[in-house]
Amino acid sequence: MSGVYRRYPLRDVALYNGVTLLHFGLATWGLLMAYDRWPTLALVPALAYLVVALGQMYVMMPLVVCVACVYATMPGSRCVSGLNLIAARLRHADLAEFEARRTKGALSHNKLYMGSLIAPIPLLAVGLVLNFSPSVLALFLAIAALLVFRILVVFRRNACPHCAGKGRCPNAKAMGIA
Repeated sequence: MSGVYRRYPLRDVALYNGVTLLHFGLATWGLLMAYDRWPTLALVPALAYLVVALGQMYVMMPLVVCVACVYATMPGSRCVSGLNLIAARLRHADLAEFEARRTKGALSHNKLYMGSLIAPIPLLAVGLVLNFSPSVLALFLAIAALLVFRILVVFRRNACPHCAGKGRCPNAKAMGIA
């Protein structure tokens, strides 16, 4: 299928959310394993990471970003994450705010979102240096592969080219899709 989607296929929504949850879950598991010599040290950052990652994706995004997205105001629509279905029930923000809500400020959604995807990589690298384990190395490589898969396949092929908001989206512009 090509063109702009009013309703993303369920397979794309499942892929997007499945990759997201797998990434966050493997990262949490990897942090627990990488620092298992110090259980308290491992548990606190691993759980903090999981709470922040899930919170920014499934709470902050619908409350801050999605309310200013074209999919939140388009009747009968479904975006690639499906979060517009939550945002549509909340207050609506001006579509002109969409780019600013995604990119402006130290705690903008883009910075938190990419941070939650990238942060496990250096944290696991340090854990590998301190406490090498083949299973942690495998998780490290799996998380890095999921990040590359997300950028090259999920964003560049499944999500951004078909998005009705790509003309306003800083991510689509950065990838040359808008």
